[in-house]
Amino acid sequence: MGQQTWTAVDAYFDGLLVEEDEALTAAARDSEAAGLPPHQVAPNQGKLLNLLARIRGARSILEIGTLGGYSTIWLARALPEGGRLVTLEVDDHCADVAAANIARAGLDHVVDIRRGRAVDVLPGLTEIAPFDLVFIDADKPSNPEYLRWALELTRPGSVIIGDNVVREGAVVDGASDDPRVRGVRRFTELIAEHPRLTATALQTVGSKGYDGLVMALVTD
Repeated sequence: MGQQTWTAVDAYFDGLLVEEDEALTAAARDSEAAGLPPHQVAPNQGKLLNLLARIRGARSILEIGTLGGYSTIWLARALPEGGRLVTLEVDDHCADVAAANIARAGLDHVVDIRRGRAVDVLPGLTEIAPFDLVFIDADKPSNPEYLRWALELTRPGSVIIGDNVVREGAVVDGASDDPRVRGVRRFTELIAEHPRLTATALQTVGSKGYDGLVMALVTD
């Protein structure tokens, strides 16, 4: 089995279980047309994020890494009336595309796009913390720093999700000199060591290839 089978299986389940409407398909289409890298989550992964936020009962969500706003839309749709999502994006072109996609989805009153390097923007979020869910999907070398801030900006019961942690299996290579692999490994090690976190990781295959995510619960 390989990529063709994985993609076919995704298509089967997406057709039955994932409600990807015009706002979502247009967000993916316009992101591609604008030259953004195809790094947004797959439809079934977007639905998973939406369900996790709803299961948590999240009223406040932080997303680190907006790209074209595809995952932002999935997450924002999980919020109840009065909920809020703050998403951070360093690239102005990506942020412009995301803003248009989010507005077309009718969510611009819910989503606050903050531009700049996440490590520079995160300290300013203490005034509106805590967040009930944090989704980390940005530059992997900075994941350890993003985790530090996620812990600062959450509370017991909050959920922290880190995407793209498997790196097509490269995560097991302790000698890797790839800064993305090293960032993911340190991120996961810090989660494992932290007394306030309990976590697990899931490997995924599908239309986006072979990867995975880490989910952590803030316990106290």
